[in-house]
Amino acid sequence: MNSRRRDFDHKKRIVVKVGSSTISHGTGKLNYRRMEHLVRELADLQNQGKEMILVSSGATNAGMAPLNLDHRPKSIREKQALAAVGQGVLMHTYERLFREYGQVVGQVLLTRMDSQDRSKFMHSRNALLTMIDMGIIPIINENDVVAVDEYKIGDNDTLSAMVSGLVDANLLILLSDIDGLYTDNPRTHSDAKIISYVDNIDKHIYDIAGDAGSSMGTGGMYTKIQAAAIATAADVDMVIASGSEDDIVSRICAGEDVGTLFKAKETPLHSKKRWLVSGSKATGKLIVDKGCRDAIIDKGSSLLPVGITAVEGLFEEGDIVSVVYDGLTIAKGISNYGSVHINAIKGRQSADIAEVLGHNGIFDEVIHRDNLVVMY
Repeated sequence: MNSRRRDFDHKKRIVVKVGSSTISHGTGKLNYRRMEHLVRELADLQNQGKEMILVSSGATNAGMAPLNLDHRPKSIREKQALAAVGQGVLMHTYERLFREYGQVVGQVLLTRMDSQDRSKFMHSRNALLTMIDMGIIPIINENDVVAVDEYKIGDNDTLSAMVSGLVDANLLILLSDIDGLYTDNPRTHSDAKIISYVDNIDKHIYDIAGDAGSSMGTGGMYTKIQAAAIATAADVDMVIASGSEDDIVSRICAGEDVGTLFKAKETPLHSKKRWLVSGSKATGKLIVDKGCRDAIIDKGSSLLPVGITAVEGLFEEGDIVSVVYDGLTIAKGISNYGSVHINAIKGRQSADIAEVLGHNGIFDEVIHRDNLVVMY
């Protein structure tokens, strides 16, 4: 995890995610100075020939001032009402600032529903790619006004990683109130050191992530590591950096060694696997042993029943499930069997499937490698 040279000159399509804590004051109201600096950077990079996409938090905070609130409400309905007001305020502010620098922006509100179904995933992808081709800078947020738990993406770290895979981005930059991943929580451990380069997101990386989020944001460092797993699996480099530093986006794009770089796996994915990584939500979990884990990661094997030790959740044939080893999601895929049948064949050889399941046992693999994407 030592520092490596960053050659980002060729990175053309760049997603920048900005958190609530970066563009808001401690009062919860918008920080116009920070927003103006961010917009100026993105507009200048767009003028250089880059294709910039902005994922912005802050809608709920933006709705606080017009409603004369000094704290966020707790109920879902009140938060949705606040977001409805704040989305307009936030977008108006961005539109005005970008227009001053000669850029056209367009608002895109997404929910998990827009990416869960593969056809909707492709429609969202095509719409965003058309905007980019037309020179429009998309400004993306989750549609908090209508999203319910079943269809909530959950946080904009995850959303930005999904968007990066959706539009075939080359680089994802997460701007936060912390300047990268540390060996320990720097707020409680003065000897903590920043980790400049991560080429493998293993359990150790999750363990040291801790809880580094601020009270204004919804995503701590753990969610940023989850976002990195999604982005890097989709062949997208990701950098976590401080949103309070001057010209931070430009400096990252110029290859300056700031923040923490999570290196992409450099394994181009076809459209189905890109959807599995970037859009799909797992409905269950398959717990596997080490031999199965090694076969999937090191050899690109299919998931066979012999390596499955436990099944979590209820799901049907054709549903998307996570493959988990030692508490870490190592892969996602489309299951050939439902949870009831997998429980019946787990730990068994493929040759035993037909005997156990009868006419239902028509596949040798629980997940075929063509429908399986490694996240590790």
